[in-house]
Parts: sequence; C-alpha cells; structure tokens
Amino acid sequence: MDANLELVLKVLPALVVILVAAAICGRLALMVRQPRVLGEMVAGVLLGPTLFGWVFPGAQQALFPSEIKPILYVLSTIGLTLYMFLVGAGLDHSASSPAQVRRAGVLAVSGFLPSLALGFGAGLILYGTLSAGQTSRWEFALFVGGALSLTAFPMLARILYERGLQNSPIGRLTLLAASVDDAVAWCLLAVLTALHLDTGGGGALRTIALTALFAVVMLKLVAPLLRPLGARFAATGTLSPTMMYVVVLVPLTAGWLTDWIGVYAVFGGFIAGLAMPRDPKFREALHGRMMEVVSTLLLPVFFTFSGLNTHLDGIAGGAMLLAFLLILLAGFVGKYFGCAVSMKAMGFSWRESYAVGALMNARGLMILIFINIGLAHGMIGQEVFAMLVLVAVITTAGALPLYQLALPARLEEKDPEREDQLV
Repeated sequence: MDANLELVLKVLPALVVILVAAAICGRLALMVRQPRVLGEMVAGVLLGPTLFGWVFPGAQQALFPSEIKPILYVLSTIGLTLYMFLVGAGLDHSASSPAQVRRAGVLAVSGFLPSLALGFGAGLILYGTLSAGQTSRWEFALFVGGALSLTAFPMLARILYERGLQNSPIGRLTLLAASVDDAVAWCLLAVLTALHLDTGGGGALRTIALTALFAVVMLKLVAPLLRPLGARFAATGTLSPTMMYVVVLVPLTAGWLTDWIGVYAVFGGFIAGLAMPRDPKFREALHGRMMEVVSTLLLPVFFTFSGLNTHLDGIAGGAMLLAFLLILLAGFVGKYFGCAVSMKAMGFSWRESYAVGALMNARGLMILIFINIGLAHGMIGQEVFAMLVLVAVITTAGALPLYQLALPARLEEKDPEREDQLV
C-alpha cells in the first residue's frame, strides 16, 4: 500500500474518534450548564493514557500510533494559531472610556500580580519535587506563576454575551482586565521561552528584540495595509475569496515568523489578529466565517494532543497530591480574592466583586496553550503539566457556578447607564 494512503487511513479514524468524543462531552457539559469547551477539554484528557489508555491500552495505541502524533501536532498548531488570531481580531476596546480603562488596569493588576506571586512561591517550594531538571529554579517558578495568572478571555466573553452583560459595568471592566492579563502573561512566556532557549551570546536578547520588532512591524506597518479589507467589506458586505486568502495567509505567515524567531506560532497569530481592521461588522463576519471550523475541527485535535501528554497517574501519592493542592490553591486565591478586593475598592458590591473574581479565575483553553508550550520546550515535566491541566478543568468548571452563587440572575445589573455613577 502507498505510504501516504496508509498514513491517511491512520489519521482519519483518529480524527473521527476525536470529533465524536468532543461532540459527546461538549453536549454533556451543556447539559450540566457548563461551557461546551470544558467538555471538549475533558474529552481530550479521557482519550489519553489516564482513561482510554488505561482501560483499552491496545486500542489506544492502535488509534493514536506514534507516526500520527506529528500530524496531530501540526493540525493543533494551525488551529491554535488561527484561534488566537480570532481572539486578537475580536478584541474591541473602542467603547471604553479613559476612566474605565484605568479601572480595568487596576483589576488586571490585582488579578495578575497575586496569582503570579503565589504561583512563583509555589514553584520555588516545589522545584525539587516537580522540576524536570531542564530549567533553573527561577524559570520554573516564573512559569508556574505565569500559567496561574492567565484568564480564559474567550470563555469569559462567551459567558458575558450569553447573559447579556457584555455592555454592563462589570462586563466591560472584566473583559478589558482579562485581555490585559492574558497579554502580559503571553509576553512573560515569550521572555521565558527566549531565556530558556538561550545558548549563550545574547541569544535571549536577540529573540526578545526580534519579537518586539515583529509586533511593531505588524501593528504599525502591516495593520494600515490591511485597512482596505475593512473598507471593501463595508462597501460590499461580504468577505470575498480573495479577502479570505489574505485573512488566512496573514496569521499563518505571522505564526511561521514567530516560530522562526523562537517564541511559538500562537504569538504571531494573536498579533496578526490585533492588526486586522477594527470595524465591528468586519470582525463579526470574520469570526462567523472562521470560528466554527476552527473550534469544531482543529481545537478538539489540540485538546486530544494535550490529553495524550496528560498522565494523571503521575500525580498519585501524598506528596504529589499535596503539591497539586498547593498549586491549585495558589492560583485560586490569587485571582479570586485579588480581583474581588480590587472590585470592592472601586465601589462595587461584594456580590459583584466575588462574581468578577469567579469569572477572572477561569483559565480554560488559555492555560492549556501556555503549558503545552512549556512542555514542548522542557520548562516543565509531565507531572506539572498534568497538574496544570487539572487546574484548567477545575477553575473553568467552577467559574459559572461561583458566579451564579455570588450574583444570581435576579441581581444582575444589565443597565450600561449605571457606569456613569461609577466614573
């Protein structure tokens, strides 16, 4: 049999199983009033060695042989690059007043710094137990802190839009703060990656400088060149095939360049999204055209690729369970209470403050992207990876119940005019 055909006959069954598992688990998540993405994340873990590989090891090995894993990696990288491109393209801060931006900055710092500090402390304490030995104590601790400082911005946006809160005071404030938290965390990861891959002779400084230059070129030179796309869409109301070629080529090329620089393709995709025209209708059409394919086909592949690297049996035993609980507690306390106290200081009620703390504490897909990069570069080992996957699942699952506990639907304030009272 032709080798290419043989590879196709191995990849396609794996994709079928991945999509079926994602669809079933996503539906189950919706049934228990959780976001679909949580079910898809769990599906990826279940297809890994923890359940499927434990119950049916032969079937799991036959379905996911070593030769198709590079294919899954390529598909997941493309999916992540396009997904982060859509996240960047979807950011809209044009409706924010200067006072709101200042408050969002305070909220972002109050969520980011405590999580970073507590995660850093946990990393220092657990370095001897959990480090793969391929990175320094400071890099390891900073990586754990950076992972815990993330917020699942896209999931947060979805929850707020579903509840009609995107234009409420806490809605706008939380979305702005979450986007700032994530941007800072990605910058931290870019610096950590550059430092970790440094082989001497200023290699890290070169990588950081090239990354900064790339961002400046994209946002100051490429972005103006892309503005005619927005004008053409405004005139025609459609995304033509030629426009779609440009839209897809920009993030893939940007991802290739940042991979070459040494900071991973998702950074390029995100910056490419920020460079897209800011017209709201253009962004809405772009999201509608691409997100369904990316989230339905490519993201489940990423979740499964993550699941194949998740060995939960590696955190069995008293010492490992205590280490996991310390990391989980550091992440939860830093983000939840840091944001809640900050919101209360800005004049919101305790109910609203704890509701925002719950939303900002969800980490979802973002932390999975973050830790996959760390695992690929050897900054963390399998045990820490598995622990942070569990942190992602638990904090994501807890976001909506904790939000509803703090702020039931009858108490939600959806009137955007209330914002004027808080300026």
